[in-house]
Amino acid sequence: MKKLLFILLIFQYSFIQAQTTRWRAAIKVDGGFSLPFGLEMQKKTETSFQVYILNGIERFQTDDATIIGDSLTIPISLFDAELVAKMSDKKLTGVYRKNKGRKSFIQTPFNATLGYDYRFVPIQKIASKVKLQGKWATKFINATSKKVSEVVGIFQQKGNIVTGSFLTTTGDYRFLDGNMVGDSLFLSTFDGSHAVLVRAKIKGNKMTGIFKDDVLGYKMIEAQKDDKVELADVTKITYLKEGFDKLNFTFPNEKGEKISLSDDAFKGKVIVVQILGSWCPNCMDETTYLAPFYKKNKNKGLEIIGLAYEKNLDSLFFKTKMKLIRQRFGVEYTLLQGGINSSDSATDSLPMLNKVIGFPTTIVIDKRGKIRETHTGFSGPGTGKYYTEFVNDFERLIDKLLGE
Repeated sequence: MKKLLFILLIFQYSFIQAQTTRWRAAIKVDGGFSLPFGLEMQKKTETSFQVYILNGIERFQTDDATIIGDSLTIPISLFDAELVAKMSDKKLTGVYRKNKGRKSFIQTPFNATLGYDYRFVPIQKIASKVKLQGKWATKFINATSKKVSEVVGIFQQKGNIVTGSFLTTTGDYRFLDGNMVGDSLFLSTFDGSHAVLVRAKIKGNKMTGIFKDDVLGYKMIEAQKDDKVELADVTKITYLKEGFDKLNFTFPNEKGEKISLSDDAFKGKVIVVQILGSWCPNCMDETTYLAPFYKKNKNKGLEIIGLAYEKNLDSLFFKTKMKLIRQRFGVEYTLLQGGINSSDSATDSLPMLNKVIGFPTTIVIDKRGKIRETHTGFSGPGTGKYYTEFVNDFERLIDKLLGE
Protein backbone atom coordinates (compact mmCIF):
# COMPACT_ATOMS: atom_id res chain seq x y z
CA MET A 1 0.00 0.00 0.00
CA LYS A 2 2.82 2.44 0.94
CA LYS A 3 4.58 1.63 -2.34
CA LEU A 4 1.37 2.30 -4.30
CA LEU A 5 0.86 5.62 -2.49
CA PHE A 6 4.45 6.64 -3.29
CA ILE A 7 3.94 5.80 -6.99
CA LEU A 8 0.69 7.81 -7.06
CA LEU A 9 2.40 10.82 -5.49
CA ILE A 10 5.25 10.71 -8.00
CA PHE A 11 2.71 10.49 -10.85
CA GLN A 12 0.66 13.35 -9.42
CA TYR A 13 3.72 15.59 -9.17
CA SER A 14 5.44 14.41 -12.34
CA PHE A 15 5.80 18.06 -13.43
CA ILE A 16 8.51 18.49 -10.79
CA GLN A 17 10.31 15.31 -11.83
CA ALA A 18 11.82 16.75 -15.01
CA GLN A 19 15.59 16.90 -14.91
CA THR A 20 15.56 20.70 -14.64
CA THR A 21 12.59 23.01 -14.04
CA ARG A 22 12.33 26.77 -13.60
CA TRP A 23 9.75 28.57 -11.50
CA ARG A 24 8.57 32.13 -11.03
CA ALA A 25 8.51 32.54 -7.26
CA ALA A 26 7.50 35.34 -4.90
CA ILE A 27 7.24 36.20 -1.23
CA LYS A 28 4.95 38.78 0.37
CA VAL A 29 6.57 41.80 2.02
CA ASP A 30 5.22 44.56 4.24
CA GLY A 31 2.36 46.47 2.61
CA GLY A 32 1.09 43.41 0.72
CA PHE A 33 3.62 43.77 -2.10
CA SER A 34 4.90 40.75 -3.98
CA LEU A 35 8.69 40.32 -4.28
CA PRO A 36 9.48 38.05 -7.27
CA PHE A 37 12.54 35.91 -7.95
CA GLY A 38 13.40 32.80 -9.91
CA LEU A 39 13.92 29.22 -8.81
CA GLU A 40 15.69 26.46 -10.69
CA MET A 41 15.32 22.86 -9.51
CA GLN A 42 17.56 20.06 -10.72
CA LYS A 43 16.48 16.52 -9.97
CA LYS A 44 18.89 14.42 -7.87
CA THR A 45 16.65 11.54 -6.77
CA GLU A 46 12.92 10.89 -6.89
CA THR A 47 12.45 13.01 -3.77
CA SER A 48 15.42 15.40 -3.66
CA PHE A 49 16.57 18.37 -5.73
CA GLN A 50 19.40 20.84 -6.06
CA VAL A 51 17.84 24.30 -6.02
CA TYR A 52 19.19 27.63 -7.24
CA ILE A 53 17.66 31.05 -6.52
CA LEU A 54 17.85 33.24 -9.64
CA ASN A 55 18.54 36.99 -9.56
CA GLY A 56 19.95 38.45 -12.78
CA ILE A 57 23.09 36.47 -13.61
CA GLU A 58 23.32 34.99 -10.11
CA ARG A 59 22.41 31.37 -9.41
CA PHE A 60 22.49 31.17 -5.60
CA GLN A 61 22.71 27.55 -4.45
CA THR A 62 20.55 26.43 -1.53
CA ASP A 63 20.85 23.19 0.41
CA ASP A 64 19.25 20.11 -1.14
CA ALA A 65 15.45 20.33 -1.26
CA THR A 66 13.30 17.33 -0.29
CA ILE A 67 9.75 16.15 -0.94
CA ILE A 68 7.82 14.40 1.81
CA GLY A 69 4.26 13.59 0.79
CA ASP A 70 2.95 16.70 -0.96
CA SER A 71 5.34 19.09 0.79
CA LEU A 72 8.57 20.55 -0.58
CA THR A 73 11.20 21.99 1.79
CA ILE A 74 14.05 24.15 0.48
CA PRO A 75 16.56 24.81 3.32
CA ILE A 76 18.92 27.79 3.23
CA SER A 77 20.97 26.80 6.28
CA LEU A 78 23.67 29.42 5.84
CA PHE A 79 21.11 32.15 6.58
CA ASP A 80 18.92 30.15 9.02
CA ALA A 81 16.06 30.23 6.51
CA GLU A 82 13.82 27.93 4.50
CA LEU A 83 11.04 27.85 1.91
CA VAL A 84 8.30 25.31 2.66
CA ALA A 85 5.38 24.68 0.31
CA LYS A 86 2.59 22.33 -0.69
CA MET A 87 2.56 21.17 -4.32
CA SER A 88 -0.54 21.15 -6.50
CA ASP A 89 -1.28 21.71 -10.20
CA LYS A 90 2.17 22.97 -11.12
CA LYS A 91 2.16 25.42 -8.23
CA LEU A 92 3.89 25.76 -4.88
CA THR A 93 2.10 27.49 -2.00
CA GLY A 94 3.61 27.93 1.44
CA VAL A 95 5.85 30.17 3.55
CA TYR A 96 9.31 31.69 3.77
CA ARG A 97 10.80 31.44 7.27
CA LYS A 98 13.92 33.24 8.46
CA ASN A 99 15.86 32.39 11.64
CA LYS A 100 14.62 28.81 11.53
CA GLY A 101 15.06 26.99 14.83
CA ARG A 102 15.37 30.11 16.96
CA LYS A 103 12.81 31.38 19.49
CA SER A 104 11.61 34.11 17.14
CA PHE A 105 11.46 34.10 13.37
CA ILE A 106 10.00 35.98 10.42
CA GLN A 107 7.38 34.18 8.38
CA THR A 108 5.63 35.39 5.23
CA PRO A 109 3.64 33.76 2.38
CA PHE A 110 5.57 32.18 -0.49
CA ASN A 111 4.34 30.88 -3.85
CA ALA A 112 5.76 29.72 -7.15
CA THR A 113 4.43 28.75 -10.58
CA LEU A 114 6.15 26.40 -13.02
CA GLY A 115 7.86 28.38 -15.78
CA TYR A 116 10.12 31.43 -15.37
CA ASP A 117 10.27 33.73 -18.40
CA TYR A 118 9.75 37.12 -16.76
CA ARG A 119 10.42 38.96 -13.49
CA PHE A 120 7.58 41.43 -12.89
CA VAL A 121 5.52 41.45 -16.10
CA PRO A 122 5.72 39.52 -19.39
CA ILE A 123 8.22 41.20 -21.70
CA GLN A 124 5.82 41.45 -24.61
CA LYS A 125 3.38 43.46 -22.48
CA ILE A 126 5.74 46.20 -21.39
CA ALA A 127 7.06 49.29 -23.11
CA SER A 128 9.25 52.12 -21.86
CA LYS A 129 11.08 55.10 -23.28
CA VAL A 130 12.89 55.76 -20.00
CA LYS A 131 16.66 55.23 -20.07
CA LEU A 132 17.86 54.26 -16.60
CA GLN A 133 21.40 53.28 -17.61
CA GLY A 134 24.11 54.87 -15.49
CA LYS A 135 24.73 56.12 -11.95
CA TRP A 136 22.25 57.75 -9.59
CA ALA A 137 23.02 59.82 -6.49
CA THR A 138 20.48 58.29 -4.13
CA LYS A 139 19.09 59.07 -0.70
CA PHE A 140 17.40 56.38 1.39
CA ILE A 141 15.12 58.06 3.92
CA ASN A 142 13.96 55.88 6.82
CA ALA A 143 10.16 56.03 6.92
CA THR A 144 10.09 56.13 10.74
CA SER A 145 13.23 57.92 11.94
CA LYS A 146 13.71 60.05 8.79
CA LYS A 147 17.42 59.21 8.95
CA VAL A 148 19.07 59.76 5.56
CA SER A 149 21.65 57.43 4.02
CA GLU A 150 23.48 58.44 0.87
CA VAL A 151 24.13 55.60 -1.58
CA VAL A 152 24.89 55.18 -5.27
CA GLY A 153 22.54 53.40 -7.66
CA ILE A 154 24.18 51.70 -10.66
CA PHE A 155 21.97 50.26 -13.39
CA GLN A 156 22.23 48.52 -16.74
CA GLN A 157 19.29 48.43 -19.13
CA LYS A 158 18.64 46.24 -22.15
CA GLY A 159 15.28 47.03 -23.64
CA ASN A 160 12.94 46.88 -20.69
CA ILE A 161 15.08 44.59 -18.57
CA VAL A 162 17.01 46.35 -15.80
CA THR A 163 19.76 44.96 -13.58
CA GLY A 164 22.12 46.63 -11.15
CA SER A 165 22.60 47.39 -7.47
CA PHE A 166 22.92 50.10 -4.84
CA LEU A 167 26.42 50.74 -3.48
CA THR A 168 26.88 51.76 0.16
CA THR A 169 29.94 52.24 2.34
CA THR A 170 29.15 48.92 4.05
CA GLY A 171 28.55 46.84 0.92
CA ASP A 172 26.13 46.53 -1.96
CA TYR A 173 22.60 45.21 -2.35
CA ARG A 174 23.81 42.45 -4.65
CA PHE A 175 21.97 41.36 -7.81
CA LEU A 176 18.89 43.53 -8.39
CA ASP A 177 16.79 42.35 -11.34
CA GLY A 178 13.59 43.73 -12.85
CA ASN A 179 11.79 45.80 -15.44
CA MET A 180 10.95 49.31 -16.59
CA VAL A 181 7.20 49.57 -17.20
CA GLY A 182 6.40 52.91 -18.74
CA ASP A 183 7.89 55.41 -16.29
CA SER A 184 7.93 52.90 -13.42
CA LEU A 185 10.91 50.91 -12.17
CA PHE A 186 10.48 47.51 -10.49
CA LEU A 187 13.50 45.68 -9.05
CA SER A 188 13.97 42.83 -6.61
CA THR A 189 16.47 40.40 -5.18
CA PHE A 190 16.11 37.46 -2.80
CA ASP A 191 18.76 35.06 -1.52
CA GLY A 192 17.27 33.78 1.74
CA SER A 193 18.77 36.68 3.70
CA HIS A 194 18.40 39.78 1.55
CA ALA A 195 14.81 40.45 0.45
CA VAL A 196 14.85 43.73 -1.48
CA LEU A 197 12.04 45.31 -3.47
CA VAL A 198 12.26 48.64 -5.31
CA ARG A 199 9.20 50.42 -6.75
CA ALA A 200 9.91 53.87 -8.18
CA LYS A 201 8.83 56.47 -10.72
CA ILE A 202 11.27 58.10 -13.13
CA LYS A 203 10.64 61.67 -14.29
CA GLY A 204 13.44 63.15 -16.33
CA ASN A 205 16.63 62.72 -14.31
CA LYS A 206 14.84 62.17 -11.01
CA MET A 207 13.62 59.05 -9.25
CA THR A 208 11.21 58.77 -6.32
CA GLY A 209 9.79 55.66 -4.73
CA ILE A 210 10.15 53.07 -1.99
CA PHE A 211 12.92 50.65 -1.07
CA LYS A 212 11.95 47.60 0.96
CA ASP A 213 14.86 45.84 2.62
CA ASP A 214 13.75 42.64 4.36
CA VAL A 215 10.16 41.51 4.83
CA LEU A 216 9.22 44.35 7.21
CA GLY A 217 9.76 48.10 6.98
CA TYR A 218 10.78 50.38 4.13
CA LYS A 219 12.70 53.51 3.13
CA MET A 220 11.79 56.32 0.75
CA ILE A 221 13.98 56.81 -2.34
CA GLU A 222 15.01 60.18 -3.73
CA ALA A 223 17.56 59.99 -6.53
CA GLN A 224 19.14 62.17 -9.20
CA LYS A 225 21.00 60.84 -12.23
CA ASP A 226 24.67 61.73 -11.82
CA ASP A 227 27.38 59.80 -13.63
CA LYS A 228 30.09 61.49 -11.52
CA VAL A 229 28.73 60.54 -8.08
CA GLU A 230 31.04 58.44 -5.89
CA LEU A 231 30.88 56.96 -2.39
CA ALA A 232 33.03 58.22 0.46
CA ASP A 233 36.48 56.60 0.50
CA VAL A 234 35.90 53.21 2.14
CA THR A 235 39.63 52.83 2.88
CA LYS A 236 39.55 55.74 5.37
CA ILE A 237 36.60 54.75 7.58
CA THR A 238 38.38 52.30 9.91
CA TYR A 239 41.90 52.96 11.19
CA LEU A 240 44.20 52.53 14.22
CA LYS A 241 43.56 54.87 17.14
CA GLU A 242 46.30 57.25 18.20
CA GLY A 243 48.73 55.49 20.51
CA PHE A 244 48.49 52.13 18.73
CA ASP A 245 50.84 50.97 15.99
CA LYS A 246 49.57 47.42 15.41
CA LEU A 247 46.45 45.32 15.40
CA ASN A 248 46.32 42.42 17.84
CA PHE A 249 43.70 40.00 19.12
CA THR A 250 43.17 36.56 20.62
CA PHE A 251 40.04 34.54 19.78
CA PRO A 252 39.09 30.84 19.81
CA ASN A 253 38.96 28.71 16.67
CA GLU A 254 36.45 25.92 15.99
CA LYS A 255 38.34 23.59 18.35
CA GLY A 256 38.26 26.16 21.16
CA GLU A 257 42.00 26.81 20.83
CA LYS A 258 43.07 30.42 21.47
CA ILE A 259 44.69 31.90 18.37
CA SER A 260 46.53 35.25 18.42
CA LEU A 261 47.65 37.47 15.58
CA SER A 262 51.02 37.57 17.36
CA ASP A 263 51.47 33.77 17.13
CA ASP A 264 54.62 32.50 15.41
CA ALA A 265 52.48 31.02 12.58
CA PHE A 266 51.69 34.56 11.37
CA LYS A 267 55.08 36.22 11.86
CA GLY A 268 56.72 37.45 8.68
CA LYS A 269 53.53 36.84 6.70
CA VAL A 270 51.21 39.16 4.81
CA ILE A 271 47.93 38.95 6.73
CA VAL A 272 44.40 39.69 5.56
CA VAL A 273 41.95 40.01 8.46
CA GLN A 274 38.36 39.50 7.31
CA ILE A 275 35.67 40.72 9.72
CA LEU A 276 32.61 38.73 8.67
CA GLY A 277 29.44 36.90 9.60
CA SER A 278 27.86 33.85 7.99
CA TRP A 279 24.51 35.72 8.06
CA CYS A 280 25.91 38.49 5.82
CA PRO A 281 25.51 37.96 2.03
CA ASN A 282 28.18 40.58 1.23
CA CYS A 283 30.58 38.67 3.50
CA MET A 284 29.79 35.48 1.64
CA ASP A 285 30.47 37.24 -1.67
CA GLU A 286 33.86 38.27 -0.30
CA THR A 287 34.49 34.74 0.98
CA THR A 288 33.68 33.36 -2.48
CA TYR A 289 36.55 35.49 -3.77
CA LEU A 290 39.01 35.09 -0.88
CA ALA A 291 38.83 31.28 -0.55
CA PRO A 292 40.42 30.47 -3.95
CA PHE A 293 42.71 33.51 -3.72
CA TYR A 294 44.14 32.11 -0.49
CA LYS A 295 44.72 28.69 -2.04
CA LYS A 296 46.74 30.30 -4.85
CA ASN A 297 48.86 32.43 -2.53
CA LYS A 298 49.23 30.60 0.78
CA ASN A 299 52.59 29.14 -0.24
CA LYS A 300 53.85 32.61 -1.12
CA GLY A 301 53.54 33.91 2.44
CA LEU A 302 49.88 34.95 2.63
CA GLU A 303 47.59 34.18 5.56
CA ILE A 304 43.92 35.07 5.96
CA ILE A 305 42.18 35.19 9.33
CA GLY A 306 38.40 35.39 9.40
CA LEU A 307 36.91 36.94 12.55
CA ALA A 308 33.32 35.74 12.64
CA TYR A 309 30.63 37.68 14.49
CA GLU A 310 27.59 35.43 14.67
CA LYS A 311 23.97 35.61 15.87
CA ASN A 312 24.75 33.36 18.81
CA LEU A 313 27.76 33.22 21.15
CA ASP A 314 27.36 29.49 21.71
CA SER A 315 30.54 27.68 20.65
CA LEU A 316 28.60 24.83 19.00
CA PHE A 317 26.60 27.35 16.94
CA PHE A 318 29.87 28.96 15.83
CA LYS A 319 31.40 25.61 14.95
CA THR A 320 28.33 24.61 12.91
CA LYS A 321 28.32 27.86 10.95
CA MET A 322 32.04 27.69 10.21
CA LYS A 323 31.61 24.11 8.96
CA LEU A 324 28.91 25.34 6.55
CA ILE A 325 31.22 28.10 5.29
CA ARG A 326 34.13 25.71 4.83
CA GLN A 327 31.99 23.19 2.94
CA ARG A 328 30.19 25.72 0.76
CA PHE A 329 33.12 27.96 -0.22
CA GLY A 330 36.12 25.65 0.24
CA VAL A 331 37.62 27.87 2.95
CA GLU A 332 41.01 26.65 4.17
CA TYR A 333 42.13 29.72 6.12
CA THR A 334 41.81 30.36 9.86
CA LEU A 335 38.33 31.18 11.22
CA LEU A 336 37.93 32.57 14.75
CA GLN A 337 34.95 33.41 16.97
CA GLY A 338 35.01 37.19 17.32
CA GLY A 339 31.69 37.87 19.06
CA ILE A 340 28.03 38.70 18.46
CA ASN A 341 26.81 40.07 15.12
CA SER A 342 26.92 43.82 15.62
CA SER A 343 29.25 46.65 14.71
CA ASP A 344 29.48 47.57 18.39
CA SER A 345 30.61 44.05 19.27
CA ALA A 346 33.30 44.11 16.58
CA THR A 347 34.47 47.54 17.69
CA ASP A 348 34.61 46.53 21.37
CA SER A 349 36.56 43.36 20.60
CA LEU A 350 39.21 45.27 18.62
CA PRO A 351 39.82 48.31 20.88
CA MET A 352 42.84 49.55 18.94
CA LEU A 353 40.55 50.44 15.99
CA ASN A 354 38.52 53.64 15.95
CA LYS A 355 35.35 51.80 14.83
CA VAL A 356 33.96 48.99 12.74
CA ILE A 357 30.80 50.18 11.01
CA GLY A 358 29.91 47.24 8.79
CA PHE A 359 30.41 43.70 7.62
CA PRO A 360 32.63 42.80 5.97
CA THR A 361 35.57 44.98 6.94
CA THR A 362 38.93 43.86 5.59
CA ILE A 363 42.34 44.78 7.02
CA VAL A 364 45.60 44.19 5.14
CA ILE A 365 48.78 43.85 7.26
CA ASP A 366 52.33 43.70 5.92
CA LYS A 367 55.14 41.37 6.98
CA ARG A 368 56.26 43.76 9.72
CA GLY A 369 52.80 43.78 11.28
CA LYS A 370 51.84 47.25 10.03
CA ILE A 371 48.35 47.94 8.70
CA ARG A 372 48.69 48.98 5.06
CA GLU A 373 45.02 49.27 4.18
CA THR A 374 41.53 48.86 5.62
CA HIS A 375 38.47 48.42 3.45
CA THR A 376 34.92 48.80 4.77
CA GLY A 377 32.26 46.81 2.93
CA PHE A 378 32.60 44.75 -0.24
CA SER A 379 31.38 45.52 -3.75
CA GLY A 380 30.50 42.06 -5.02
CA PRO A 381 30.05 40.69 -8.55
CA GLY A 382 26.58 42.27 -8.77
CA THR A 383 28.29 45.68 -9.02
CA GLY A 384 30.16 44.95 -12.27
CA LYS A 385 33.16 47.25 -12.74
CA TYR A 386 33.31 48.11 -9.02
CA TYR A 387 33.94 44.46 -8.22
CA THR A 388 36.58 44.24 -10.95
CA GLU A 389 38.30 47.39 -9.68
CA PHE A 390 38.36 46.03 -6.11
CA VAL A 391 39.87 42.73 -7.23
CA ASN A 392 42.54 44.46 -9.34
CA ASP A 393 43.51 46.91 -6.57
CA PHE A 394 43.51 44.22 -3.86
CA GLU A 395 45.65 41.81 -5.85
CA ARG A 396 48.15 44.53 -6.80
CA LEU A 397 48.50 45.43 -3.12
CA ILE A 398 48.94 41.82 -1.98
CA ASP A 399 51.51 41.13 -4.73
CA LYS A 400 53.45 44.24 -3.68
CA LEU A 401 53.45 43.23 0.00
CA LEU A 402 54.45 39.64 -0.75
CA GLY A 403 57.40 40.98 -2.71
CA GLU A 404 58.66 43.28 0.06
